[in-house]
Amino acid sequence: MAAAVPIGFADTAWATPATGTPARLTLPGPTGPFPVGTVPLHLVDGSRSGERRDLMISVWYPAESVGRYPRAPWLPPALMQTLMAASGFDPAAAVAPLTAGHEGAPVRRRTGRLPVVVFSHGAHGHRAENTVVVQQLASHGYVVVTVDHAGDAFSEFPDGRIIVPDLPMGPADFADDIRFVLDRIVDLAAGINPDVQHRPLPAGLCGALDLHRIGMFGWSKGATATALVMNADRRVRAGLGIDGPMQPTITTDLDRPYLMMTADFTRATQPSVAEFWSHLHGWRRNIQAVGAVHTAYSDYQALMPQLAPIVGMSDEDLAGWIGTLDPTRAVRIQQAYPLAFFDLHLRHRGHLLDRPSPAFPEVMFIP
Repeated sequence: MAAAVPIGFADTAWATPATGTPARLTLPGPTGPFPVGTVPLHLVDGSRSGERRDLMISVWYPAESVGRYPRAPWLPPALMQTLMAASGFDPAAAVAPLTAGHEGAPVRRRTGRLPVVVFSHGAHGHRAENTVVVQQLASHGYVVVTVDHAGDAFSEFPDGRIIVPDLPMGPADFADDIRFVLDRIVDLAAGINPDVQHRPLPAGLCGALDLHRIGMFGWSKGATATALVMNADRRVRAGLGIDGPMQPTITTDLDRPYLMMTADFTRATQPSVAEFWSHLHGWRRNIQAVGAVHTAYSDYQALMPQLAPIVGMSDEDLAGWIGTLDPTRAVRIQQAYPLAFFDLHLRHRGHLLDRPSPAFPEVMFIP
């Protein structure tokens, strides 16, 4: 939650819950026809200046059967407590929600290889912060790879070691991580297990990824990283930026599809965003939900209204997290528009992004 803390929130001492039993938060489930599987992988990149760089990723995918596979938590318990404390909350106030992802479930493969989407989180964030979008895509037949950018992430490794944001990292550093992960996706597609401990992969995962249909999305700093990756690596065919500041200013032309979902960092208020928009020479759209703030297109829109009464948060403080956009509607927007974008450009189907939709009256198309 630290990634989403409005200015001054980290110094706020929130109330301790009245009961000794922490509440379990919940996430809305995905709408797709397939159950969801997930597996964490531990990667090591030794190619940059000869230094070992440990990264945690998760792979999400449509699953064949999930009955005997447990649901994965949004964050492991110790990491959830670390994140709560860093955000100024009582670490014992709430337990992380369970996701729709079943750990280690076999991959569903009945129609060939599956399109791939990679996710990059925001500053001081973690790879779970847009799980609503991630599990939605997986339930509709995508493989989604989420990445913790070590040094600017809350992350836990298989040995129980926890790291917190402690390094000055820019979007270019995030982009370097993603390009390394793209290489490991190539390994997976070739049947190679990139996990450092060589833990067993879910049945059917190796060879399931379609390297000719790769997209990427990112929130905040991850949105800027998405553009940088696309400028440097043509393996990524379509990019979605969720309220990215696009700083440092990107001045390289981009000829592939890019969707901007803006809230606080708009073309009208941020010259860097307007400059980036001018360099989009392929398919482009800019949409914005009325009442949205920076965290409106993330899991916090669903989680913070649940946490607010537990910790005694005022309505004003809650609005700092979620704006005036109704949380239920915000979740529907998160589920609908990223899926529509990747369906359009990786599967060549769908019409939601052709024009404003009466089903989503909050969503404006910014010309």
